Amino acid sequence: MIETAVQDLFIRQAQKEDVPLLLDFIKQLADYEKLSHVVVADAESLRRTLFGEIAFAEVILADFQNQSVGFALFFHNYSTFLGKPGIYLEDLFVVPAMRGKGIGRELLKYLARLTKERNCGRLEWSVLDWNKPAIEFYKNMGAVPMEQWTVFRLTGKALERLSGSA
Repeated sequence: MIETAVQDLFIRQAQKEDVPLLLDFIKQLADYEKLSHVVVADAESLRRTLFGEIAFAEVILADFQNQSVGFALFFHNYSTFLGKPGIYLEDLFVVPAMRGKGIGRELLKYLARLTKERNCGRLEWSVLDWNKPAIEFYKNMGAVPMEQWTVFRLTGKALERLSGSA
């Protein structure tokens, strides 16, 4: 457990026992992002993919006064131009009642330190274009939007078609 600059706030690695909490946070995040209809994750899939034989991502939790109030889920990617791994932040979430208290910043500070400790070349993430509060929050910390890049994604039938499964 890592103490932070915010009094009574600690950052810790999530454990298998935290899966129900993680699922709840994921659903709250999806609701905030107006994407609840997309969530198919369940406790078993999280247990298997985050805490199974192969952990595909890592999760840290923000505990304030012994209650979890936020999380960050991240994994390694790789930059061929830098010749180094990076950390990709998939999700950052703080419960609404605790926003504006520095918790999101502390989660990002933890990830920035981890990025340096692991000799990674960068920490990056995506944000929805309409999420102005998040965009301003990130810019205030010195993050730069990559406006010349567009994220592409294959899922469902398109992924099956390209893989030859359809």
